[in-house]
Amino acid sequence: MTLYAGIDIGSLSTDVVLLDGNLAVAGSAITATGASTRKAAREALDAALAAAGATEGEIAFTVATGYGRESAEGADLRVTEITCHARGARRLFPEAATVLDIGGQDCKVIRLAPDGKVADFAMNDKCAAGTGRFLEVMARTLEMDLERMGERSLLATRSLSVSSTCTVFAESEVVSLIASGAAPEEIAWGVHLAISERIAALAERLGMVSPAVLTGGVAKNPAARKALENRFRMSFLVPDEPQLTGALGAALIAFERSRSPHGGPRHLRFPEGVLRSGPKRGKELTRP
Repeated sequence: MTLYAGIDIGSLSTDVVLLDGNLAVAGSAITATGASTRKAAREALDAALAAAGATEGEIAFTVATGYGRESAEGADLRVTEITCHARGARRLFPEAATVLDIGGQDCKVIRLAPDGKVADFAMNDKCAAGTGRFLEVMARTLEMDLERMGERSLLATRSLSVSSTCTVFAESEVVSLIASGAAPEEIAWGVHLAISERIAALAERLGMVSPAVLTGGVAKNPAARKALENRFRMSFLVPDEPQLTGALGAALIAFERSRSPHGGPRHLRFPEGVLRSGPKRGKELTRP
């Protein structure tokens, strides 16, 4: 079996997708990134190979993406996560016009051209507000299990304002609300509304055009989805496993590059969308 690997090394999780020659998912894995991105990439790849019942020698081409992509040993190509999320989302939802990816420490809004290429994007990677880290901090402050925080938030009968866009100040607001005797579910729902407002401020630079795909770990949170859908007045398309979208896009690029006459490891070029660094907003300079 010939496989094509996509490795997405994020701040909180490292995700791997293995595609076979028919572009079917042969194996996948999601592991915690932890303190070592190199170790996390190794563990996630091993887990995906085990799920596929395959060996590393069967991998023909590997593309790494995510903030830790430079630490992926053996990667044939490193591609920006903007391109990979766009490619993965368009593969899952061919009609997609916008991708909203909410990761552990950043949030990305990606506008797609009719042909699926990245038309424009905006990213917030300087502040934890509007990211999974924000929810993690608030869940800890509320003494809630992060996995159940969304479900509990939906039990709220009213919303309480958490107005600060700074994680540190928002945490102080939550502590004050707890001290006032407010119900944890109502505070948690206010936290989700705060996230939706923060993301809306980013998205409004580009415009949130439907159909829109929601990716990243936060997409699994039902309260986050509801708050965002209420704020944007639209329904989001959500993959079955939203955390794997970037890795899927990377694996698709690996498949395509392996078939390119200049795609082998000895002939690496940086096609459209492949950036080692770049602007936080603006057109993708290049893309495969």
